[in-house]
Amino acid sequence: QVQLVESGGGLVQPGGSLRLSCAASGSIFSINVMAWHRQAPGKQRELVAYITKGGSTDYADSVKGRFTISRDNAKNMVYLQMNGLKPEDTAVYYCRFSSSVNGYWGQGTQVTVSS
Repeated sequence: QVQLVESGGGLVQPGGSLRLSCAASGSIFSINVMAWHRQAPGKQRELVAYITKGGSTDYADSVKGRFTISRDNAKNMVYLQMNGLKPEDTAVYYCRFSSSVNGYWGQGTQVTVSS
């Protein structure tokens, strides 16, 4: 069984920065994509960014130019550097590791952007 644990969330003022981390434990094989999703109260969970095993990345339009996803395949970790944070970025952020067969979710970490 695989467990993903996010960390790095918290309260930050608009324009501030946070770096989220997600660490996996357990045996994980053939992970193709590591991703960050977020969900605000009353809204659907949305994809924020992903990175493939080969290092290709993509971002939601709302975060392009502000967020950067990175990973360490050997350590099964993924990171999200969040700069220029806005109140609308407030959400619970979840990491996800996916293969062609299985997907795993973390429990989430709260990010609150408020003055």
